Amino acid sequence: MVNHGTGWVRMEYLVPARGLIGFRPEFLTETRGTGLLHHVFEGWEPWAGELRTRPTGALVSDRRGRAAQFALMNLQERGTMFVGPGDEVYEGMIVGENARSDDLDVNACREKHLTNMRSSTADVLVRLVPHRTLSLDQALEFLREDECVEVTPASVRLRKVVLDATDRVKAARRARAGAPA
Repeated sequence: MVNHGTGWVRMEYLVPARGLIGFRPEFLTETRGTGLLHHVFEGWEPWAGELRTRPTGALVSDRRGRAAQFALMNLQERGTMFVGPGDEVYEGMIVGENARSDDLDVNACREKHLTNMRSSTADVLVRLVPHRTLSLDQALEFLREDECVEVTPASVRLRKVVLDATDRVKAARRARAGAPA
């Protein structure tokens, strides 16, 4: 670490390249956007151990269909959404980031039931928070071991490796027990 006395500090580190995935946004947040980041390949090193993963879980769609505004309005309290109303979703697709550490299967396609009765709160307007569109880099930063990125010409989507919810639960139990998947 070198302080030149001009208000800028230069720090040099040896970091594994896989440790830099997802570090840039965190670095820019910590330096309030004023930090400069540059990296150069130093050489091959032995395995340096596990790296920390994201502390949050995923909101995983439990069925196929179109995402509905009514469902997303209720889900936005649980975390940040990656899909907007009208987007096509399928079982096993990650539709948002859970505020808690565990994954949660959600119904992003649920429509509001229409009745003949008028509600006293019918005129209250509830706004949907704009969904977060992920770039390829952001999607790769978000991944855990049981997730993958789907890249098409139209979009970048996140999904679980095992799409079926019951198969995911069985695979997680086998992984905790230490048996091969």
